[in-house]
Amino acid sequence: MNRLFLILGDQLHPDPHPLLVDFDPAHDRLLMVEASEESTHVWSHQARSALFLAAMRHRAAAFRAAGLPLTYRQLGEHPQASLSATLCAEIGSTRQVVMLEAGDYRLQQAIQSACTAAGVALENRPDPHFLCAQGEFNAWAGDKTNLRLEFFYRWQRKRHGILMAGDTPVGGQWNFDADNRQSFGRQGPGLLPPPPHFAPDALTRSAIADVERHFPEHPGRTAHFGWPVTTAQAHTALDDFITHRLPEFGRWQDAMWSGQPFLWHSLLSAALNLKLLDPRTVIGATVAAYESGRVPLAAAEGFIRQILGWREFVRGVYGRQMPALAEANQYGHTTPLPGWFWTGHTHAACLAAAIGQTLEHGYAHHIQRLMITGNFALLAGLQPRQVADWYLAVYVDAVAWVEEPNTLGMALNAWPGMTSKPYCASGAYIDRMSDYCRGCRYNPKTRVGPGACPFTTLYWDFLARHRQRFAANPRMAMPLKNLDRLSDTELNAIRHQAANLRADFDGV
Repeated sequence: MNRLFLILGDQLHPDPHPLLVDFDPAHDRLLMVEASEESTHVWSHQARSALFLAAMRHRAAAFRAAGLPLTYRQLGEHPQASLSATLCAEIGSTRQVVMLEAGDYRLQQAIQSACTAAGVALENRPDPHFLCAQGEFNAWAGDKTNLRLEFFYRWQRKRHGILMAGDTPVGGQWNFDADNRQSFGRQGPGLLPPPPHFAPDALTRSAIADVERHFPEHPGRTAHFGWPVTTAQAHTALDDFITHRLPEFGRWQDAMWSGQPFLWHSLLSAALNLKLLDPRTVIGATVAAYESGRVPLAAAEGFIRQILGWREFVRGVYGRQMPALAEANQYGHTTPLPGWFWTGHTHAACLAAAIGQTLEHGYAHHIQRLMITGNFALLAGLQPRQVADWYLAVYVDAVAWVEEPNTLGMALNAWPGMTSKPYCASGAYIDRMSDYCRGCRYNPKTRVGPGACPFTTLYWDFLARHRQRFAANPRMAMPLKNLDRLSDTELNAIRHQAANLRADFDGV
């Protein structure tokens, strides 16, 4: 054998697969591995593990149908727990291992170590899935210590010519936040389009059964599993979103409502992160829908910002900041993760809803992740590494390059280099953007007392504890001005209540 081409579980690109441009079936071999460690290094949601395995098995079937020589090591059918150990066992007389660069620093290092130990060369190739190569991102970032999405996004729009009229953005402005990000109000979301659901076929059912057999104690459920696991299904999901939900996506992208986990969101992130779907295809379909008049500009721009802007931005941050990013903790937070993060059994209605649907479906949309679970974790001072591991474990779309910057940089502000302020808010924000506060035992308007909302108490305590840190930040001027309106008596009461909360977060 000449070369061993290693394809990871989130590198399931459609044909022609970019790793195989020079693959020689007469002398080279493909290797794909289902490694139990990828479900156990964080306590992975059963649906997350099932999605990876199902998508891998379908892609392997396509390789076999194309007549490619493939070694596929299935969960429970080989003795090694880790991918790197399996690779060592498979290298044999291979002179070289070839792979696309991994999106997980931990895994890339383990693969490199395995190849070094075996005395075999490792060739890492750039992943052309992305619209901004790591080198391009690093050149854009230069020697800046503070990186901002807005500037990166405008640069991406210009260089790719997306929603541009010459050198100016279509519509005369770069974003339409004034039109987007509205709340439903008391009337709620109204009639919602049903999300697409892909009934598990035999291969997917086998993956689900294996996950339930090998990881029976892991969190989450697979009863509602219906995620796309092939490129064809991913394209069907894209068409469904463009037709039925994108027109209203922008306006309601930040809104939340009880019992409605999906709303107008795309549900495409898992397919994108597994590389079943190319972002160029997604962007092209969105632009075409706008240009045909089927989708308003505000909705098209808001969605493209997520794909061309934020998704590429966090990937660049990850590649630039690892491994230091993994241990970021600028506030020195050390409080352990409360147990109800794994059960959803909390008295706070918003947390119960966001975590409950996460355990049920392996999904929560970006505002639930940022302003419910992430906001609480920041205000409560939870240990960032534990929180980041939880985020990586519980979402079906979670891969390291996405989740680490989103959690440690955006939600927890543990690494301060990618946002201009911490994304923190009191219960008033949650009350405005959802119906979660109705009937909750906590009152979002109350800072102290038996019915005080933990978000509200902890928000004012957080501002007070870090007042000097935030004093020079113009974006924190208004919150600090409001903080200064509190009397010493009330502020002391807030601090006392916050201390009691921190002493027993399991009781929240």
